[in-house]
Amino acid sequence: MRVAVRVAGVVQGVGFRPFVHQLARRLALAGFAGNDVHGVFAEVEGPPSQVRAFVAGLRSQAPPLAVVDEVGVEEIPATGETGFRILASPAGGDADTLISADSATCADCLRDLRDPADRRFRYPFVNCTNCGPRFTIVQGVPYDRPLTTMAGFAMCAECKQEYEDPADRRFHAQPVCCPTCGPTLRFEPGGGDPIRKTAEALEQGAVVAVKGLGGYHLAVGARHEEAARRLRQRKHREDKPFAVMVADLTQARELAEVSTAAEEVLTNRRRPIVLLPKKAELADAVAPGNRRIGLMLPYTPLHHLLLEHTGPIVLTSANVSDAPIVYRDEDLGRLEGIADAFLTHDRPIHVRTDDSVVRIVRGREQLQRRSRGYAPEPVRLETKKHLLGCGAELKNTFCLAKGRHAFVSHHIGDLENYETFKSFTEGIAHFERLFAIDPVVVVHDLHPEYLSTKYALDQDVELLGVQHHHAHIAACLADNGEDGPVLGVAFDGTGFGPDGTVWGGEFLLADLTTYRRLTHLKAVRMPGGAQAIRQPWRMAASYVDELGRPARDDIVKLKRSGLNSPLTSSAGRLFDAAAALLGVRDTVTYEGQAAIELEQLADPAEKSAYRARIDEEIHGEDLIAALLDDPGSRAKRAARFHNGVADAIARTCDRFRDLSGTVALSGGVFQNVLLLDRTVEELETQGFRVLTHRRVPTNDGGISFGQVAVASRTTR
Repeated sequence: MRVAVRVAGVVQGVGFRPFVHQLARRLALAGFAGNDVHGVFAEVEGPPSQVRAFVAGLRSQAPPLAVVDEVGVEEIPATGETGFRILASPAGGDADTLISADSATCADCLRDLRDPADRRFRYPFVNCTNCGPRFTIVQGVPYDRPLTTMAGFAMCAECKQEYEDPADRRFHAQPVCCPTCGPTLRFEPGGGDPIRKTAEALEQGAVVAVKGLGGYHLAVGARHEEAARRLRQRKHREDKPFAVMVADLTQARELAEVSTAAEEVLTNRRRPIVLLPKKAELADAVAPGNRRIGLMLPYTPLHHLLLEHTGPIVLTSANVSDAPIVYRDEDLGRLEGIADAFLTHDRPIHVRTDDSVVRIVRGREQLQRRSRGYAPEPVRLETKKHLLGCGAELKNTFCLAKGRHAFVSHHIGDLENYETFKSFTEGIAHFERLFAIDPVVVVHDLHPEYLSTKYALDQDVELLGVQHHHAHIAACLADNGEDGPVLGVAFDGTGFGPDGTVWGGEFLLADLTTYRRLTHLKAVRMPGGAQAIRQPWRMAASYVDELGRPARDDIVKLKRSGLNSPLTSSAGRLFDAAAALLGVRDTVTYEGQAAIELEQLADPAEKSAYRARIDEEIHGEDLIAALLDDPGSRAKRAARFHNGVADAIARTCDRFRDLSGTVALSGGVFQNVLLLDRTVEELETQGFRVLTHRRVPTNDGGISFGQVAVASRTTR
């Protein structure tokens, strides 16, 4: 019996061909296997029972990094072939394969790294088919060495032998290399052992730019107060916490409370930054005034070697605040005046990719930034057209979709400057080439001034505008593989409303095609417009005036005049007002700072709640009044405010229970773990089924996915 097999999914660059070879040899089957632009193909011949076992094993025994979406099988005439071989990849055709995300160094490669008898002992670029760079070095498909940034490194005889040996775990590992033929690490300025020189520089308080998988990081010793302060000054990053890399779980547990779920995420192949409750203090400037710390474990051999010689180190993106991460060696001049030294190498990075960020919510991961380790692996979504979702302005991602897959991009950033916008357009072009997608429908936000919207409007194809909060709820639906309708609660900072006001505290009846606004937080004025976002005390004054209580005269006059004071139903602005009134934060230096610090102030043991009136709208000003009148501690008042918002959400949903028994929660405000946990608890107590995000961020990083989800159902 002979069959032709086609395997689709993440099956290139993950050791799938050597796995197929070994599986066929183990079952004594003849034939061949290869890569092409559609995935992995094979033909096998032998006894029917063995052939069937082979086909079943393609799914059940697949390599750890593989994701098998589909196995197609067709019986064909037997040829009497003997032996099994791997074919060279054919050229041409439209790409229809998937690319693996970059993966942390595996245990086998770590053993090689630490074995004095191994020829890759302490070599910072050791990798195999189960780990190492993937997405960040891929220039095209099929995933073969000539189409990666390793093309310039010719394999030595020993590496070539491993590469061609089906029994070797480096069989057809495209980035395979060694000290003889691979990339070289160097420290600048000066010479010497690059790892030791870097460790010495960090100990002395230097800021060192370290080249990673997806770009350069800026590193300082996490216990070196002066170095951490200097880094903040040079990056113009006043308050936003830095991430910290630790050597292992033991070190992580010394610094933070690490739950079982957090341990699993910290140690998995994706190695994101995990936000955890802080236990031990590092330098004050690492995470000023913050009760949480973002920790990650080493994910490259270089990191493992460096952490052997240092304590915990700050690793933050190498850029000036709000600019994209530097990833090309020719752009290192941008770090002049920021970095004192450089730990670099000569393997090019093709795609800049920031670290991913995760929080643990109700025992599972909640993505706050989906990037390295996750992108460009697709999210399941059925569509009959090639689609592009351009995303939002802040925390931008784009999303391309075709067939059964939506490819949500790596984190692009805030589209507020030329460099980030260039990264956005270049990223779209790269994904279009990589996945052979030629969008016939381009989807955009309704906000006319977003750069992502302006980009969409310049495209000569069918356009579809999707309201911001509908996109949030659609993203949550599609993330859970559902169509709706649901009661959608979209709470965030800003979204363009069709009525000309700023939305952000929305209750929708929504599915993947349409939505209806059921109710919302009562709209209040934003005195000074965008200034009210940067200065939460303005929102505090606006809410206090709503209560008929005295507030700052000039702000009250501006608010009542309506000049540069748009109406907003934003939940984010309500949290800002509460934070300012509790003395948490009058001004912010990064998005969401006041609300983040308000959550950290709140006493999680407090269960009582303020109560808001609900009629045609939800009266957020009642929560502010209760907060002002409460004689309790700041921590208890902050908690009662959170609980009051959760209570208002649950009671509002109960009013519309006859429309749907399922509630979808989305929007950046639900990054607040205390609020999300209390809201889910309240809703489930009332018998609702609750959907939250799983594979894409609940913040604006998920908007592009929601946009294509809507387009997949409305443009058929």
